[in-house]
Amino acid sequence: MGKKEKEKKEKPLDKMTAKELRELGLSIGGITGVHGMNKTELIAAIKEERGIVEEKSKKKIFDVRELKAKITEIREKRLQAVESGNDKLAESFRRRISNLKKKTRRAA
Repeated sequence: MGKKEKEKKEKPLDKMTAKELRELGLSIGGITGVHGMNKTELIAAIKEERGIVEEKSKKKIFDVRELKAKITEIREKRLQAVESGNDKLAESFRRRISNLKKKTRRAA
């Protein structure tokens, strides 16, 4: 009377929590800085280590860090425009900053 052992199937990486992904990253061994990464970075590193090719999607996934870096760049440009007296340019930069802030809220 042999028992049938079920093979444990691994959850898809997207469905795993960040804690589970960190444990998986540590068990793989080829990934450094696991504890400093967020979920998207962990998934990308694990896929790269396993040799999984990511499918390109039509939707652009925004990274909050990239968006905040763009915001700081545009803020500097806006300050220069205000100092030079170019109000129209400063206003367009203000609107761009506002739109980027909205995208960071959606991405979080």
